[in-house]
Amino acid sequence: MEWYSNLDLSILIIDSELGAKTAGGIALREIIRLLKDLDFDVVEATTIDDALSIFRSSYPEIAGVLLDWDLQADAPDAPGPAEMIREIRTRNRSLPIFLFTRKLAVNEIPLEVVRTIDGYFWKLDNTPRFVAGRIEDVTGDYLDTLLPAFFGELVRYTQEYTYAWHTPGHTGGAAFLKSPVGKLFYEFFGENTLRADLSVSVPELGSLLEHSGVVGEAEADAARIFGADRTYFVTNGTSTANKIVFSSCVSPGDIVLVDRNCHKSVMYAIILTGAVPVYLVPTRNNYGIIGPIPASEFSEDAILEKIRSNRLAQPDAAPKLAVITNTTYDGLCYDVGAVRGWLRGMVDALHFDEAWYGYACVHPLYEGRYAMSGAGLGPDDPVLYATQSTHKVLAAFSQASMVHILDGHRPEDGRVDPERFNEAFMMHSSTSPAYSIIASLDVAAKMMEGDSGTALIADTLEEALIFRQKMVQIGEQLAAGDEAGERWWFGIWQPEGGDFPDLPPRPEAGDDLERHLAFWTLRPGDAWHGFEGLDEGYVLLDPLKVTVLTPGVETDGGMGMRGIPAPVVSRFLQSRGIVVEKSGFYSFLILFTMGISRGKSGTLIAQLFEFKDLYDENAPLERVFPALTRAHPGVYGDMGLADLCDAMHAYLRRRNIAGVLKTVYAGIPEAVMTPAEAYRHLVAGETETVPIGSIIGRTAAVMVVPYPPGIPVLMPGERVLEEDRCLVNFLLLYGDFDTAFPGFETEIHGVVSGQTAEGKVVSVLCLKEDG
Repeated sequence: MEWYSNLDLSILIIDSELGAKTAGGIALREIIRLLKDLDFDVVEATTIDDALSIFRSSYPEIAGVLLDWDLQADAPDAPGPAEMIREIRTRNRSLPIFLFTRKLAVNEIPLEVVRTIDGYFWKLDNTPRFVAGRIEDVTGDYLDTLLPAFFGELVRYTQEYTYAWHTPGHTGGAAFLKSPVGKLFYEFFGENTLRADLSVSVPELGSLLEHSGVVGEAEADAARIFGADRTYFVTNGTSTANKIVFSSCVSPGDIVLVDRNCHKSVMYAIILTGAVPVYLVPTRNNYGIIGPIPASEFSEDAILEKIRSNRLAQPDAAPKLAVITNTTYDGLCYDVGAVRGWLRGMVDALHFDEAWYGYACVHPLYEGRYAMSGAGLGPDDPVLYATQSTHKVLAAFSQASMVHILDGHRPEDGRVDPERFNEAFMMHSSTSPAYSIIASLDVAAKMMEGDSGTALIADTLEEALIFRQKMVQIGEQLAAGDEAGERWWFGIWQPEGGDFPDLPPRPEAGDDLERHLAFWTLRPGDAWHGFEGLDEGYVLLDPLKVTVLTPGVETDGGMGMRGIPAPVVSRFLQSRGIVVEKSGFYSFLILFTMGISRGKSGTLIAQLFEFKDLYDENAPLERVFPALTRAHPGVYGDMGLADLCDAMHAYLRRRNIAGVLKTVYAGIPEAVMTPAEAYRHLVAGETETVPIGSIIGRTAAVMVVPYPPGIPVLMPGERVLEEDRCLVNFLLLYGDFDTAFPGFETEIHGVVSGQTAEGKVVSVLCLKEDG
C-alpha cells in the first residue's frame, strides 16, 4: 500500500468542454470517472479565473493539474493558460501539470511553457485510460518527492512494521487500548501519532545525537534551506538551544557581551557556564517598546571601557561571545553585516537569538538582516550562530527548534569543531527525543524550500499589510469630521505618512521591494519610533510583528487626560479567543504567521470595534468581564468599562508610567559577583526574602523579570544601590498596581508575594548579608 493511499488528493481539470456534449466533453467525463476509480477527487473549472481561485484556496490538496491550452480568456485583460501555469510555478516547481491541446497546436506552445510542464495529451487521440494511468504514475512520483528525508522514512516505517518489541512501552498505542482512559487518549490523538512515537533503537530512523542516517540527512537539508553550514535539530525548545551554544564555546570566567534585552534562557546559560556578562544596553521609547542596541555600544572603545569598569572581569580580557536578540520582541531587525563588522576581530563568536524569526531566509525583504545571511566569512569574522524557535513562527510541533552555524567549514582554522560542539549538544539533549518533533522540523524546513517558502511568507506579509492598512484607514475615517475629538481608534506603531506600500514585495518586484525597504527601515530622528542613537539603515521593522497602540501616551512621552490601558483591551480580546503575544501598558503585539488564514485579521478588527462600542457606552463590567466582577465585586461591581479604563489610566498617569518605563532600564545595578556565584549561594540556602522597599544595599540571588516585557531589571549577583532607587520604585509600582486592580496582576519572575498582618508584602530573594 502506498503511503498516500488514504489521503484526500485532488486533480484540478480546467477545460471549457467539461459540461459539453461534444466528443471532447465525453472524453473528459470518462477521464474523470477513471480518476475517481483511482481514488482521486476531481475539481472542475471552466475558466482560468475560477481555476486560479480554486488553486489559491485549495493548493495543498491538489496533486495534479490538467489544463486546456486552447482555453480562451473571457476578456482581453483576463488571465490565460500561461498565467495559470506561472501562478502554479511560483508556489510549486514540481506539481504535475499536463496540457490538453490539438496535435497541430503543439508547435504554438511557447518554450517557457514547455519547459515547465510534465507533458501534454491529445484529448481525442489518447485514450481516457492512458490519460488517467499517466496521471496516476506522475502524481505518485510527485507525492514521493514531497517527503523529506526523516519524515519520509518515518512514514514508511510506521506503515510497514506490524509487530515491534521496543520502547516506548505503549508500543504503537497498543497499551492505551487496554484501559478505558487510555482508549480515550488513543482516539483523541489518533493511530498514526502513536505508531510514529518510536524508540531511538530503530536503526532505520538514524540518530539525533550522532546526526546520522536520515536524521543527519534532514539536518543537512535544513542547513541548505536556511543558509547554514550546519544545522542541529533541538527537541526541547530554543531555551535549550541557547544553552547548547553557550556550553559549546564559553568557559567559567569568559566574558560574554550580552544584549540586556535577551531571553531569560540566555541568563540561565550564563549561570550554567560561569561566564562574566558585560551588557549591551538597548534603547527604549515612551511606550516602553524595546529598541535596538545603539551602534555606539558596539564600538571597540565602548566595549573595552565596559570591561575595564566591570569589577568581575580581567581588565585586559577579550570577550568570547556576543549575544544579540534578532528580531527584538517588537520586530526590529538588525543589519547583521554591520554588527558583524563592528565586532570583527573582537569576539570569537556572534550568536543571534532568532527565536521568532525563522522565516527571514526565504523572503527578500529580510536580506542581510538575519544571522545566516552572513556568507563569505573572513578570517577575522566571528563564527555566526542562530537559534530558532521553529515552532513559533513556522509549522512545527511545540519545542521544535534549530541551531544554525555559519563558520566556513574550517575547523582546522579554529572554527567550530563538530565533535566538540556535539558534546555540548548531547549534554542538553534527551537520549529519548520525540521523533514526531524531529519529523515536524524536517517538514517545516521542506515547507520553506524554494519558491513555495517565499510564496507562503509573501502571503503572510500580505495579510499583515492588509490589517495595518485597514487599521490606519479606519482611524482616518473615524477622525474625519470629528471636531470634538471623541471618535477615537487604536493606533499602529509604524512609520507615519509617506507612501504606504500597497503590495507585499515578491522576488521579481524590484521597485515594490525597494519601496518596502525604504518604508520599513527606521530613519534616525523620526518621531514615530522614539529611539535615539540610530544609524541610517541600521534597523528594519518587520511588518509581520504588529504593535497596536492604545490611547493614553503621546509621541513625546506625555500622558493624555484620557487613556485606555492595553491590559484591559488584551483581557477583552482573550475573552473572545484572541491571545496577544505581548502586552504593555499602552501597546500590545499581534504576530502574523503562516497559520493565520486569509481574512482572519478581520475578526480581530471586529473585536476591536466591539471593544470600542462597549467602551463608548460605558457598558457594565458585569457584562464585559463577568468572571472579574464575580471575583472582585467590591472593586468592580458598580463599574463600567470606561470607568475601569479611566481609573487605571489615572493611576498610571499619576505614576508617570511612560517616563518610568523609559528610565528604569537605562541603568544596570552594580555586579558584585557572577550570576553563577550567586546561584551557588542560592543552592546552599544562603538567601532570604527581602521586602522590595528594603532591598537598597542588598544583592539579588535570582533574576527579577517583569512580564511584560520579559526583560530582567535585576540579575543574580547585582547589588541595588541608592542610585537604583528608580528600580525600587518601579517594582513597588507593580505591587501597588496589582493591589489597586486585582485580576490584572503583572507576572514578575523572581518576586514573591505574601500576606502579613500589615497587608500584602512583595519581596525579592536576596543573599544573606553575611553570605
